[in-house]
Amino acid sequence: MLAIENLPKLAGPFLKSPAAMIQQLEQDQGGGMAKDLAKNRRVVMPSWTEHEEIKESQQSCTRNKVQTTKYTFLSFIPKNLFEQLHRFANVYFVFLGALNFVPIVNAFQPEISIIPIVFVMSITAVKDLWEDQRRRKSDQKVNNRLCEVYDRKQKQYVERRWAEVCVGDLVRLCCNEIIPADMVLLHSSDPNGVCHIETANLDGETNLKQRQVVRDLPQQGSEFVPENYSSHIECENPNNDLRRFRGFMDHPGKVRVGLHSENLLLRSCTVRNTETVIGIVVYAGHETKAMQNNSGPRYKRSKLERRLNMDVLWCVILLLLMCLIAAVGHGFWLSGRQNPIYMIPDDTHPALAAFYMFWTMIIVLQVLIPISLYVSIEIVKLGQIYFIQNDLDLYNPVLDTGVQCRALNITEDLGQIQYLFSDKTGTLTENRMLFRRCIVAGTEYPHHENAISLEQYEEQGCGDADHSLTLRSRTSRKSLSCKSLSCNRSSVSLNTLTAESDTHSQAAEISHILDFFLALTVCNTVVVSSPTQPRHVTGLSNGFSIIFQWEMKAMFQKLSLPRFPSSPSQNTDTPPSLTKKLFTRGRSASYFPNNSPQTPITTLQSPTAHSDEAEELLYEAESPDEAALVQAAKAYGCTLLGRSPEQVLVAVPGTGPLSIPLLHVLPFHSARKRMSVVVRHPLTGEVVVYTKGADNVIMELAEAAEDGFCREIMERTQRHLDQYARDGLRTLCVAKKVLEEQEYKAWLKRHEYAETSIENREELLLESAERLETNLTLLGATGIVDRLQEEVPESIEALQEAGIKVWVLTGDKQETAINIAFACKLLRPTDHILMTCEARLHELQHEIRQVTKEGMSEDDGSDCVLVIDGRTLDYALQKELQGSFLELTCCCRSVICCRSTPLQKSQVVRLVRDKLKVMTLAIGDGANDVSMIQMADVGIGISGQEGMQAVMSSDFAISRFKFLRKLILVHGHWCYTRLANMILYFFYKNVMYVNLLFWYQFFCGFSGSTMTNSWVLIFFNLLFTSVPPIIYGMLDKDVSGETLLDLPDLYKSGQNSQAYLPSTFWMNILDAFYQSLVCFFIPYFAYAGSDIGVFSFGSPINGSALLIILLHQLIESRTVTWIHTALLLFSALFYYAFVLLFSLTCVTCNSPTNPLGIETKMMSEPLYFLVCGLTTVLALLPRILCRAFRSTICPSDLVRAQKMERLSAQDYSTSLRQWKENKAAQRLSSRHVPQNLSVNADMPHLTECIAEAGAVLS
Repeated sequence: MLAIENLPKLAGPFLKSPAAMIQQLEQDQGGGMAKDLAKNRRVVMPSWTEHEEIKESQQSCTRNKVQTTKYTFLSFIPKNLFEQLHRFANVYFVFLGALNFVPIVNAFQPEISIIPIVFVMSITAVKDLWEDQRRRKSDQKVNNRLCEVYDRKQKQYVERRWAEVCVGDLVRLCCNEIIPADMVLLHSSDPNGVCHIETANLDGETNLKQRQVVRDLPQQGSEFVPENYSSHIECENPNNDLRRFRGFMDHPGKVRVGLHSENLLLRSCTVRNTETVIGIVVYAGHETKAMQNNSGPRYKRSKLERRLNMDVLWCVILLLLMCLIAAVGHGFWLSGRQNPIYMIPDDTHPALAAFYMFWTMIIVLQVLIPISLYVSIEIVKLGQIYFIQNDLDLYNPVLDTGVQCRALNITEDLGQIQYLFSDKTGTLTENRMLFRRCIVAGTEYPHHENAISLEQYEEQGCGDADHSLTLRSRTSRKSLSCKSLSCNRSSVSLNTLTAESDTHSQAAEISHILDFFLALTVCNTVVVSSPTQPRHVTGLSNGFSIIFQWEMKAMFQKLSLPRFPSSPSQNTDTPPSLTKKLFTRGRSASYFPNNSPQTPITTLQSPTAHSDEAEELLYEAESPDEAALVQAAKAYGCTLLGRSPEQVLVAVPGTGPLSIPLLHVLPFHSARKRMSVVVRHPLTGEVVVYTKGADNVIMELAEAAEDGFCREIMERTQRHLDQYARDGLRTLCVAKKVLEEQEYKAWLKRHEYAETSIENREELLLESAERLETNLTLLGATGIVDRLQEEVPESIEALQEAGIKVWVLTGDKQETAINIAFACKLLRPTDHILMTCEARLHELQHEIRQVTKEGMSEDDGSDCVLVIDGRTLDYALQKELQGSFLELTCCCRSVICCRSTPLQKSQVVRLVRDKLKVMTLAIGDGANDVSMIQMADVGIGISGQEGMQAVMSSDFAISRFKFLRKLILVHGHWCYTRLANMILYFFYKNVMYVNLLFWYQFFCGFSGSTMTNSWVLIFFNLLFTSVPPIIYGMLDKDVSGETLLDLPDLYKSGQNSQAYLPSTFWMNILDAFYQSLVCFFIPYFAYAGSDIGVFSFGSPINGSALLIILLHQLIESRTVTWIHTALLLFSALFYYAFVLLFSLTCVTCNSPTNPLGIETKMMSEPLYFLVCGLTTVLALLPRILCRAFRSTICPSDLVRAQKMERLSAQDYSTSLRQWKENKAAQRLSSRHVPQNLSVNADMPHLTECIAEAGAVLS
């Protein structure tokens, strides 16, 4: 912690101007420290500055021209080739193409050997060029946009292209204009020095963000004169953190002001609701935060891709083995021949000839490595993404959004998910908050009438009803009618009201309620705007302000309000006649439920207005919680009318608008779990801190209060909070603290140092906030309802039936999380809830291990659900306890982590993913879920009420949780099985065809000769048989989508990788070997003893191989449509058309041999067709028999489901019901009730778990 007396010493180097600071550092330390400073920071002055060093530094900064293209006209070919040669497969085939140009090892015409790699790389190059041209056109459009930049020579703002804007330029923007570069806000037409921006182009969020002019800058509210601007800015170097900006501004007179993200206008954002703004550019072009975050599509390696790479290595090993056999065979064959007359005399030693033959065979058998497989996989994945994004069942008509596929290469991972980690608020629930209950000074107000009216309002969709809300205590039946008072219409003055106050309890109750609702109104970052005005601020005449504040002071003096009752025995349940009168005068307020963080409401009448019409305001909040609390306070008379950086305008119940000076805002932080505002009370002049946050955090801070708080009130509040949590309400506590002037000044001195720091600013600000938020006085608590999204219980139940373990990671209380878990069927009435803590972790692990040994299954058979809080989670995530924690969770059907921070969420996902080696999926909707989403194998963001941070960081984006069911169970299953079968088919067909060439070597002295011409050899796998598997990978359906949704158990085949196991791969390789033997030796024996030539012998072999490979795919296909049939016929016709045309026209196409007339002669003989037919039948017969055997004797679940789909609708329903009954019986029989675990009827609080070493609950 920093001592105050050390601050001048620490801040000394920064109290000078930037130029003087650099000069002094150069003198003192030879420029070394100055260079480090210049390296880590940036000094910005107006572009016309005369300081040469700073001017040169700014000129060296990146200009505002952006270029997202990768290539130029001259660099395209070399750069694209260089990028493509980073792929091992491309390097491999380029090497073989070059090797074929070596005369001593070449196998056929060198030009033909490079056709495959040239073809594949050309397709990739054309795709890259097309994408680059799209980027080039977009860049030109952006760079040619116009903006107004101040020109000192012309003494006016002139239009310039965005590309010409530089660091240090002063830019003027009008409403609805896009910001060209990152600028520090120097001036706003708003008299309060604020402007609003929309960041939709940057992060997708449409709610307005408020930015403010740098403090202590002159000329606000008047004409900004650029010539008079002489301040210096020092800030951090460019980075990609959109929500952080560190720096400070030195004003003339050595006044230093800290710069924050609230002072920065980001490139690509749009100015809204503000007539004119002026800023100075600090980052331009590619240094802007928008461009720093422009990283393109996300890339992840899928599990199937990792498996594919391993099998490619096996194919390489197989290729080397076959080439080695051929080389050794060639060497032995030459050794056994002594100058035969049919060979040209050669002095090459047999061993050297064998070495040469090894490389020749590498060229001949090169197609064993599927060169077109990688391109085919990319095409198939694009097709799969197209079908996912165009699925109408995943379209949300309300938001007009479907599924967004942001990661293009992990679609198949959706079909292998084993663990699902979900946020609660906004993911499982609507995140549309409704204020239902509150606790003020230990007294609970259930708001029954409020809840009923809100439900009726939602059902009717009516916005004009005038609701009269009543605040009624549960215990004493006291009621507070929540109608606000129209000050200018009221004939009852404040003095009249205070004259009726004659009891201390009534005065105390007014104090509690006013403070509570005032805290809800002030302690937030809600922006108030109007649809008809740029920004709404209720004006106050000077005369009214003086009279109004004098009356308020008189009322508070008469009441002599204490901060809180000093004695626990004080009765706060006395019927409050004064409060009733104070809250019932005048017109009633209309409370509109929160449908979104941007909800129009009807406010009370302004004291300067002279009509009965209420002005419509717009509350724009960063979270639905804030909007719900502000609207609730509005409904009970405390109305937020306007907000500026220096003040908050509120309407107090029974009186009118009150301007409250706003000193500081300490925003919400996930580590603190709270936010605070520091205000100066307009009546008493005291500095007051209002804090709201998580109930457990605020209660701990309130317990530490020095003056002591009423123990009875705290206990009552805690009991109500526990009941709220059991009812599924989101709880929040509100507290305050009154600062002495000296205490505030001491804190302010340290806080200002933290605000102006560049290094470690976040840590210093966090420490400063924690230092202030101590010894709080509890005001009360709130209960907000957040309803479940539709079809969430059905979706979770289906996912669990599919074998996916669902974990809920939330920051809510245990009771709230458990309540929601029961509502969404994550918990069943028969489940045993394990409530664990530090002392209980090892004991539970031992007990469950004993039960597991007795026969309890660790999968579906488990009835245990683990509930763990954040404090225990920290303990369990320690390195030495991770194994025990995972062993415990594996024995549970589900896990609920409560009070967990964003960091803990990501740690849990990483622990499960890395230690258990399972496929994980994380889903969330807010910024606190980003780390968890990025850590999982598959991250899914929900475009909900908390902005688009989760969506921008995700691999896939959906609008409702229910869409996850079909996305995983249907599209995930299809994508995995299609791609797995296609990859296996590619391996099969390449190995099958290459083996034909290999068997021929045994009859040609292992000379590297082939029985087919080189054109057919190259095109066979590249063209003739490559298109059908691509369509097969896009359209094949082993089971229909309806059946996959009806039978979630079918998803387990993907979890177990049944479509692509090592055994499956080797079975396909063996089948390819068998088919190649049949395809080679049947024609061999059929034409044995005849005088046909080598190419004539190869003709029926190629024809048979083509038919076998195409019909093999037909056998493997589960769906045969006219598209499949047409493509198979096209491939066969294309092959025969090519070979016939080749045979009729080419004389020197295959030098030195002449293929003229070979194919036409062979096809004119009946033996050709007999051989092709017999070969095809014998080659495919084992696969047909094997498939028939597996379908009848031991059918898998997928096969049984396929048979069910062929039944009539009635029989299908009967079979489906019987299937589910059998599965339920199997799960029931596998369950084992843990008799040795204690099961209690009540649910103790966490503190009891810690004190008594925990309990197992149900």
